Amino acid sequence: MRTPGTRTVFTFEEDLKECLAVLKNGGVILYPTDTIWGLGCDATNRTAVEKIFSIKSREESKSLLILVDSDSMLGSYVKDIPEIAYELTEVSDKPMTIIYPSGKNLAPGVCSEDGSVGIRICSDEFCCELIKRFRKPIVSTSANISGKPSPSVFSEIEETVIEAVDYTVKHRRDDRGSGSASSVIKIELDGTIKILRM
Repeated sequence: MRTPGTRTVFTFEEDLKECLAVLKNGGVILYPTDTIWGLGCDATNRTAVEKIFSIKSREESKSLLILVDSDSMLGSYVKDIPEIAYELTEVSDKPMTIIYPSGKNLAPGVCSEDGSVGIRICSDEFCCELIKRFRKPIVSTSANISGKPSPSVFSEIEETVIEAVDYTVKHRRDDRGSGSASSVIKIELDGTIKILRM
């Protein structure tokens, strides 16, 4: 007889392995984050990033948010990190996306036209483990067609989006609590802060 929780553990590990295979092959995953359900891919792979724009029917001039698992990974993809960024991350009691002045080592389309990039150090267990094993940042953009509402739970995701990805994570599909988007703060090189969304 299966002990309680066995299936959950198995699915968690199974999802990680499937996601890693897809990410390494330049594919797109549909996965739960520390905020809402998102579309993800290797943030350094141009073809994968272009596929996400295609799925969302989104203009490539609009940048994409990425997730990292630590300060050390953050430093590999941001040219200059203002000291205030670390302080904000430490005191925040909810997921926080910070827009840095200049990104680096990322695929075209990830950064904005001015070179800035939105990055969040994720806190979700699944996402953190996935990024840790992948050893690169993962794109995280809402799992919807551009212009339509962002899905807060799996059941709100359009079938066309689900069919377009290479793998849909099983973990947390039954969550009933509504997720919400992160706060967004922009930091200039001189440390000036601008709150874009709370």
